[in-house]
Amino acid sequence: MKRRTLVGGIVAAAASAATPGTAWSCRIGMGDVDRLQKRFTEIIASDQRHGGRLGLEQRAAALADDALNLQNAGTATQRVRNSLYASAAAFRSSAMWAAIDSRRYDVAEAHMREAQALAEMSSDQAIKFRIWSHAGTLYRHMGRPADALAANDVARNLHLTRRDPLFACLGHARQAASLGLTNDNAAVRHALGCAQDALERADPDLVRPVWMTAVRNGAELETLALAAHLRLGNFAQAEAHAHRSLALLHPQMRRDRAINTARLAAAQLGQGDIEPAIATAMRVPSDIAAQHARVTRMLRGFGTGLRATAPRSAAVRTWAEHAATWKITA
Repeated sequence: MKRRTLVGGIVAAAASAATPGTAWSCRIGMGDVDRLQKRFTEIIASDQRHGGRLGLEQRAAALADDALNLQNAGTATQRVRNSLYASAAAFRSSAMWAAIDSRRYDVAEAHMREAQALAEMSSDQAIKFRIWSHAGTLYRHMGRPADALAANDVARNLHLTRRDPLFACLGHARQAASLGLTNDNAAVRHALGCAQDALERADPDLVRPVWMTAVRNGAELETLALAAHLRLGNFAQAEAHAHRSLALLHPQMRRDRAINTARLAAAQLGQGDIEPAIATAMRVPSDIAAQHARVTRMLRGFGTGLRATAPRSAAVRTWAEHAATWKITA
C-alpha cells in the first residue's frame, strides 16, 4: 500500500507549514478542518459497524494524506495547522486500528509511527492518548505484555487523564486488559477498580471525541474487563462482564457486539455450559463471522475448545454444521 513516508511527506508538510509561500491565494480555515472532522466521524461509524477491513484502512490513510496536503494548499493560522495535523493523526490512527483489527500487525506498526509523529506536531492530547492507547492494544494482541503496559503508561500519564477522568477510565481499563497477559489477578482487579472509580467521577456532559462514545456509558470498561477475566480464566466473572457489555453497547456497534458475543460463548464453554455456549456463538452475525479476522479466529478457537471439552458429542457436530455455513474451519 502506498503511503506518505515520514521523510517525504510529514517533514515536507511541516516545512511548508513553517514557511508558507507568500504567493498562495488560498486561505485554509477551520471550515476545512470541520469538513475533515465529518469524514472522521464517518470512518468511526464504519469501523463500529463493519470493523477493520482493508478498505476502511485505505480510506483512513488517504484522508490522512488529504489533511496533510491542505498544509501545502494555502495560508493558515497556527491553530488551523495544528488542527490539520491532529486530523491527519486521527485518520492515521484509524488506519492503524483497522490494521490491528484485521490482524495485520506489521502494517499497524507502520501506521502507528506516522500517527505518533503527526500527533506530536499537533500538540493534541486526545489524539496522542488514542494513538498510545491503541499501541498498547496492538502489543497486547501481539502477545508482548511489557510493551503493551509501557505504551498504556504513556497514554495514562498524559495530563489529559488528570483533567478528564473518562480518559483515565479508558487508560486503566486497557491496562487491565494488558495485565491479563501476566496472570496477575490482583493487578487486574486493581486496575479495573481504578477504572470504575474514574468512570464515576467523569462529567457526563463534557464534549469529547466521537471515538469515546462507548467509554462514556461504561460499555468499553465492561468489554475490557471481559477480555482481562477471560484471559485469566475467570470464566464466571467474564460472563458477567459480557452480559453487561452487550446490554450497554449501542446498536450500531456491530463489530464490538460480535466480538463480545464470541467472548461470552468462550466464557460459557469455560464453565462447561456447552449448549448455552453453542447457542451464544451461533448468534454472531454470519457476515462478521466470515469476514472479520478477529471474530473468525475467536470462533475457530471456540470450535477447538468445544472439541476438547466434548469430543464426539452431538454438540460438536451441531457446531461444525453451523460453522460450515460461514465457510470457516471451526
